[in-house]
Amino acid sequence: MCNFGGEIKEPLGRVRYIRLCPVGTGTGWRIVFETPQGLATLILVPDQHIAAPAAAQAKDALGDKWQPLSDLWRTKQLQYTWLRGLMERHADFWQVTGDALDYAMASLKLDDAALRERLMGLYLRLHTYPEVKETLSRLKAGGMKLAILSNGAPSMLAAAAENSGIANFLDAIISVEELGIFKPHPSVYRLAASRLRHAPSEMCFLSSNAWDAHAAKACGYRVLWCNRFGQAPERIPEAPDAEITTLSALPEIVGP
Repeated sequence: MCNFGGEIKEPLGRVRYIRLCPVGTGTGWRIVFETPQGLATLILVPDQHIAAPAAAQAKDALGDKWQPLSDLWRTKQLQYTWLRGLMERHADFWQVTGDALDYAMASLKLDDAALRERLMGLYLRLHTYPEVKETLSRLKAGGMKLAILSNGAPSMLAAAAENSGIANFLDAIISVEELGIFKPHPSVYRLAASRLRHAPSEMCFLSSNAWDAHAAKACGYRVLWCNRFGQAPERIPEAPDAEITTLSALPEIVGP
């Protein structure tokens, strides 16, 4: 029905349904159409270099372990930030990311120093979703101040912003390393307000992590949760003000 270049080979009828589905590079779309010959399925697969996790970009080495590794790596990465905060044993996010990767690789019986080095390097070259640059450009053209507030170490954030092509849109890149504690500690969110010299109520905070959105709302921000994959709402206090599925909706919401 559709070749890898996306050329449609047969006429398509009514769409029965569209669902997210796992694909080799992350998440794609399964679209079921009616055709003269019956139902047909079209799977849209995102390019490997568009917002693909680091592990997905090393599928040639990881094989079918890339998804379990990616999931466990991210889970442990967040878990270690929270545990270190509670234990008052801070380390920067680069070390935490490496520790989480070491755990994930050990859990999956992967003993390969070169692969570890490759995965850590790929983490610095993560790509944005397709609409991000255009959205940031529109916001910037409208006179908006734009900033990142992240758990990332300064060197990680600078590399990620530069490699993804968004550095020129940003007025500030704010790292928790100024405080030595990770999100969701309230002092992190107060730091952004202090650095940008605006009250939280005067700023829009956007996050794809629901827990991050809730924490920002608890600190007084106007908050949007970018829920790309239809996740269930969290059961914690201070719900975000609104939910969007892509950044494309942002200019109409926050614009003048």
